Amino acid sequence: MKQDRNELLTATGPGQPAGKVLREYWMPAALSDELAGNRAIVPVRLMGEDLVLFRTDKGELGLIDRQCPHRGIDLCYGRLEDGGLRCPFHGWHFATDGQCLEQPGEPEGSNLHEQIQTTAYPVIEKNGIIFAYMGDGEAPALPELDCFRAPDSHVFAFKGLWQCNWLQALEVGIDPVHASFLHRFFEDENPDDQYGKQFRDTAANTDIPITQVLRDYHRPEIIAEATDFGIRIKTLRHLENGKTHVRVTNQIFPCAVTIPMSSSMNITQWHVPIDDENCYWYAMFTSFTEPVDKEKMRAQRLAEHTLPGYAPIRNKSNQYGYDPEEQNSLTYTGMGMDINVHDQWACESMGVIQDRTKEHLGTTDKVISAYRRLLLQTISQIESGETDLIGVVSAATAKTIKGPIALDAVGDREEWDKIWLKGDADRRTNCPWDAAL
Repeated sequence: MKQDRNELLTATGPGQPAGKVLREYWMPAALSDELAGNRAIVPVRLMGEDLVLFRTDKGELGLIDRQCPHRGIDLCYGRLEDGGLRCPFHGWHFATDGQCLEQPGEPEGSNLHEQIQTTAYPVIEKNGIIFAYMGDGEAPALPELDCFRAPDSHVFAFKGLWQCNWLQALEVGIDPVHASFLHRFFEDENPDDQYGKQFRDTAANTDIPITQVLRDYHRPEIIAEATDFGIRIKTLRHLENGKTHVRVTNQIFPCAVTIPMSSSMNITQWHVPIDDENCYWYAMFTSFTEPVDKEKMRAQRLAEHTLPGYAPIRNKSNQYGYDPEEQNSLTYTGMGMDINVHDQWACESMGVIQDRTKEHLGTTDKVISAYRRLLLQTISQIESGETDLIGVVSAATAKTIKGPIALDAVGDREEWDKIWLKGDADRRTNCPWDAAL
């Protein structure tokens, strides 16, 4: 890849081509948890823009420029008063849409405030994540993904900080082969203790641990299919007994993936640029059976992260907890049992922005190549003024974009392209909140 192409794909600041693409979609801005407590104000840095997110004393959400348009002070220290955010410097008062409502220090009868409108972006809250739309036009409708359609009781949301560009973080999520190596375990854990952990379940309808399937069958067949939301990825591992293990995952354009976590739970994860050298992953864990044990899920993840920034405890400064003895006997990386740490290390070790002029893609990187083509195509569409972008849809069309299906399935080799559909139908039939796709 030429350097200018690499910059084209990775830069997301205002006016940058990839940044223009991402701004056409709803992007996670914060967790609802971050606004909990007595002071519902949190700083947000999103695609290189410094903003402040707040929930008013009337319960409405606002996302506006962090710097006051009067003298430029930090509105993260503002006062939540009278249905808006008040600057503590001179008392200027702002509504959730950025309109200045009051300038109490100005002469009586002044209407100067009517001319003051700071940058503001619309926000919506869904199952524990607050999303922002930072584009110029009308915001698109949200597709009816499982993580949005499920009740709050069946969804848990969390996030984590990675010190790298968003694109390399996304690309690890759509790489089917890395799981057989980066996440290889030399000992298979008891699947009865798999709750909240990825790759700890048994392969569907078998007693074979998924970790064993990934370890023993590391040359999968990969199929990438274009969809109305992005790319469906089918990864086939043909077992020795005439069966095939099918793993279906998805890239939801522009920066999300949906993957199976276990037989009863999926993960929808967005890789969101803070700026070009840092990103957050935001995840919604969606249960198709019982309500999510949110306290257990939260405790598991807070054991690996620090607040308030959601920075991982294992990081570059402490070599990600690397243990050479563990690498010899227990895990392929020697970096513990949390596969999120493995992914973090892989992405951050590439450098803050991967130098793709030095990479050599192989046959099994077909999904990464397909995604880059899709991103380049969308950049070109926006540059030429087109508005018919993938996933940018009306409310009526959004209702037709459901799922997407993400699961592990095992069946007869000749029937591999039916077993995953049957597996999804069976799961939805028994799902308490969704009896049909």
